[in-house]
Amino acid sequence: MKTKNNNTLWHAIVVSMLFLTTLPGCTPDENQQLPSRNWQLVWSDDFNGTAGQLPDAAKWGFDLGTGDGGWGNQELQNYSNNPNNVSLDGEGNLVIKAIQSGNSFTSARINTKGLFAQQYGRFEARLKTPYGPGLWPAFWLLGENIDTEGWPQCGEIDIMELRGQQPDVIHGTIHGPGYSGGNSITKGYALPNGRFDTNYHIFAVEWDADKIDFFVDDFLYHRIAKEDVKGQWVYNQPFYLILNVAVGGTYVGFPTSQTPFPQVMVVDYVKVYKKG
Repeated sequence: MKTKNNNTLWHAIVVSMLFLTTLPGCTPDENQQLPSRNWQLVWSDDFNGTAGQLPDAAKWGFDLGTGDGGWGNQELQNYSNNPNNVSLDGEGNLVIKAIQSGNSFTSARINTKGLFAQQYGRFEARLKTPYGPGLWPAFWLLGENIDTEGWPQCGEIDIMELRGQQPDVIHGTIHGPGYSGGNSITKGYALPNGRFDTNYHIFAVEWDADKIDFFVDDFLYHRIAKEDVKGQWVYNQPFYLILNVAVGGTYVGFPTSQTPFPQVMVVDYVKVYKKG
């Protein structure tokens, strides 16, 4: 597991504090020494396979359709299961590609719904993001009961979201009853040196009955405790995983002439752990 050296960690703390007035960052009490955790790997995908192959059907399914599928985000993309939009690269990575054709856009959204879900633990992915105005990559979780309870009652944990026009900033967020959409509970993390599209980074949450911790490269930048949520805490059930690249929408705005296409999210691995 990748860890920051002391100099990098110090720079991350300093930068986060400097950005505190404009961009939520880490505070010393949030990044205090964490207790030792004995994680046991229970599910993973290293995306090994032949170039052009779709992701493992035993682990991933597809969300298909035009736009945002009824989420109300005003997204523009058509989600497909075409290998041009989602496939292995033959080098141990999954590539989700957003493509423009005239005024139309295609991309992909894959999930483990009905195949794998877990309550509590560590959920992580090592990946590189796309960039450019109107690009919206995400690694996130939804409550397994979404079909019976609906959203936001099912709960949502956004481990990593990025606005393509801000390639050095990601956000960790939760949505639930009483705190969803524009009223979600969220915090950003600014990469001290670099951009999230130029190198791989590890995005993770560690989640238990009382809190959800958000990490970038094992640096804790955001903690949401149960007692801090002004609404119902719905994170006491299994959640499944989602990876996608959206185009446009209320969160990021819309592509411009400055948005380079195609754009890719390259995923090295996804892993889920439980406490030993």
